[in-house]
Amino acid sequence: MNNVAFKQEIRFIREQTLAIIDLDKIEELATDRQLLLKEISTLVKKVSITNKKYLSPKDFSYIAELITDEIMGLGPLRELMEDDSVSDILVNGPNNIYVEKGGKLQKSNLEFLDNNQLTDIAKRMVAKMGRRVDEAQPLVDSRLPDGSRLNVVISPIALDGTSISIRKFNKSSKTLEELAIGGSMTLEMAKFLSLITYSRCNIIVSGGTGSGKTTLLNALSQHISNDERIVTLEDAAELKLMQPHLVRLETRMAGVEQSGQVSMRDLVINALRMRPDRIIVGECRGGEAFEMLQAMNTGHDGSMTTLHANSPQDALSRLENLVMMSGFDLPISAIRYNVASAVDVIVQIARLNDGSRRVIEIAEIGKINDNGITSLYPIYKFKPRPYRDEKDKIIGDYEFYGLREDSVIANNAIMFNIKDYLDEIVGA
Repeated sequence: MNNVAFKQEIRFIREQTLAIIDLDKIEELATDRQLLLKEISTLVKKVSITNKKYLSPKDFSYIAELITDEIMGLGPLRELMEDDSVSDILVNGPNNIYVEKGGKLQKSNLEFLDNNQLTDIAKRMVAKMGRRVDEAQPLVDSRLPDGSRLNVVISPIALDGTSISIRKFNKSSKTLEELAIGGSMTLEMAKFLSLITYSRCNIIVSGGTGSGKTTLLNALSQHISNDERIVTLEDAAELKLMQPHLVRLETRMAGVEQSGQVSMRDLVINALRMRPDRIIVGECRGGEAFEMLQAMNTGHDGSMTTLHANSPQDALSRLENLVMMSGFDLPISAIRYNVASAVDVIVQIARLNDGSRRVIEIAEIGKINDNGITSLYPIYKFKPRPYRDEKDKIIGDYEFYGLREDSVIANNAIMFNIKDYLDEIVGA
């Protein structure tokens, strides 16, 4: 039997099996895959005998597992979700599934039966989190029960079939030291970042998509004192803070009647009323940037967020643009003053073309210069060498530029009685 004919057989048996399923019984079994698989196997056998479809043991097992995985909500993506070496799953229609392993994208040999099956599974994934996706609302941002970030786009927006993007939830939160040992930075830089976090510098982690911003933010958060009240604000909960005094808030999309939406800006405004010591925003990408800067300027030192930008200078420009989106009619000079007085440090992280993720610059923000431009002072900067190692990995060195005499970092270190430790690292 050729592949097209085999797929037609599978579609027929799948449709017939789904048609005779006892929904109440299936719902009972849906949390136990083995029990559900046993029940589905019985039904597949019944359908194949009734319709005189004779299956080999291998094909029988394949179809039973396919239907079981579909009912449980992941379909052929189940084995990718269980593979710890996969960090991202990208579905571009039923026949194109890509995964990221070790920072590199590669095509998987897995497929959906057709776009109808793919769309059904996408809807189940979204429904588990109380969201919906249909022609009236063809775009949805959500997360899976395990915390993985989920984005779904269906027709008529997706032209070549339903698209699913999953950023898998990292079950283990890496420390700065582990990131350093893995090559993302030096141990000296890891110690430096831990000290500026502890001493309540306001930090922005800047980088591109998939560069490791959230991983780094998680690592930084481990150096917040346990006696501080922290409020985290996210579109999809990914941060894994271990401090005892923690309030976690998440945005909400509009419901069926286009009501009940809670935006990131709403969360930031509300967080300011919750007496936080620190506010951590998973990602700043809209008008909430203005409220975030106000929080950093009004006693919430040590607040942190991530931002999509390719360099510290780009991060400053993006912040300015985001504040303009807030609706306040402020001159650019006032916006720049707000940014310069609120943010202390920008940590730039990048995914390099060899698949590695690396902190490429740590820069301190200074005052507005005579030309009306915000001053940026690099502290550490990655300088790649013109050749690669034997594994074709980018290698290079970090150049240390030192701290200025009027550095906020140095002043905070004195206030928190860690100046001596900082001196050991950077010779300040």
